[in-house]
Amino acid sequence: MARPFTNVLLKGLSGLPACRFSRSLNGTFYHNGMKYSTTVPNDPDTHEDFKPTNKLEGSGLSLKDVVEQDVKDNPVMLYMKGVPDFPQCGFSSLAVRVLKQYNVPLSARNILENPELKSAVKAFSNWPTFPQIFIQRRVHWGF
Repeated sequence: MARPFTNVLLKGLSGLPACRFSRSLNGTFYHNGMKYSTTVPNDPDTHEDFKPTNKLEGSGLSLKDVVEQDVKDNPVMLYMKGVPDFPQCGFSSLAVRVLKQYNVPLSARNILENPELKSAVKAFSNWPTFPQIFIQRRVHWGF
């Protein structure tokens, strides 16, 4: 019995090194056989020293202040879905590839980890979609 073409194509593609990727909805994904998680397990054996912490809590900075500081302190600041090494959408992936192609020093934040950060960036730029790239304008005089 013949298999549907899409099954054959997808099975063939999944064997390629660049395509070994799957993602589940709970914040865990697999890439090249490695398991990554964006959630903190509720494991009682996990020591407090190894649990991620929110450095913004208790710092007295609002997310608006964080966005302003990011844009001010970084020559190129990218707010994206995912991280530069593992973008979570095609537009974020394209932005990272273009910036890396030109060896642009890049700082980035993952808006998927914090919905409030996503809202703060939208309010700062008055723009609704992501990724958002902020580039400092600096004048360099070279003679």
